[in-house]
Amino acid sequence: MDGSGMRTPSRLRAMREVKMLNAHVHDISMDELVRDFDEGLLLTLHVDMAMKLQKDPEFHAILSEFDVITCDSQIMYFATKFLGTPVQERVSGSDYFPRFYMHHRDNPAMTLFMLGGKPGVADAAARNINAKVGRDFVVGAYAPSFDFENDPTEIDAMINAVNASGATALLVGLGGGRQEKFIIKYRDRMPGVKLWLPLGGTIDYESGSFARPPKWITEGGFEWLYRLLKEPRARFHRYVIHEPPFLWAVLKQRLGLYRDPFAKR
Repeated sequence: MDGSGMRTPSRLRAMREVKMLNAHVHDISMDELVRDFDEGLLLTLHVDMAMKLQKDPEFHAILSEFDVITCDSQIMYFATKFLGTPVQERVSGSDYFPRFYMHHRDNPAMTLFMLGGKPGVADAAARNINAKVGRDFVVGAYAPSFDFENDPTEIDAMINAVNASGATALLVGLGGGRQEKFIIKYRDRMPGVKLWLPLGGTIDYESGSFARPPKWITEGGFEWLYRLLKEPRARFHRYVIHEPPFLWAVLKQRLGLYRDPFAKR
């Protein structure tokens, strides 16, 4: 442990890496992640991200910066079995996050800032979480504009808000690939943050603005269909355009025909 009382992820360094196209996921259980990962960079890899990694060299180049990469997709979990290298279980960000904050409800060294979501959504999520935890676990929230990357003044405001809050953990919900790039680019300007959680739509779930599907849908691998039916415009590209090519790419990996688009020849 360091001086703040947080456990470093050193014991997790020995985790088995399971190759998934030009990335990998770690063979880790939900219990292990919640119990042992209090400091470092987390990445919860799902199908949409896996396909972005086929076309985005900047995203691909930063993968090595993340300490733990989980299998955040039931379809990807089935894929690890198909490839003959199964992981223990699916460890999704939306399942992990409630376990995380309840695990730390009596740990004053762990406080959280929420960066992302539409105006008011993160504030609602913060109120709900703090009510469950029984203390001011979420100590601040900020909803950036969609094109904040083009506004250095807003980026400064985001970073200043995180630093002023004194949070030791930062949840970034800016969309797959985008949120990870933000963390890597600006983490040095937020020295008080020890735990980095790029968790996409988790803020929406915690605010109550979007209901999670029943467990049988998630475990059956049909969460994508549930979300598509609920938000057809927002989810069409992710689930209809990206899902079939992912399955084809996994089949090529199984047959030894997959080639990393960014590998040096």
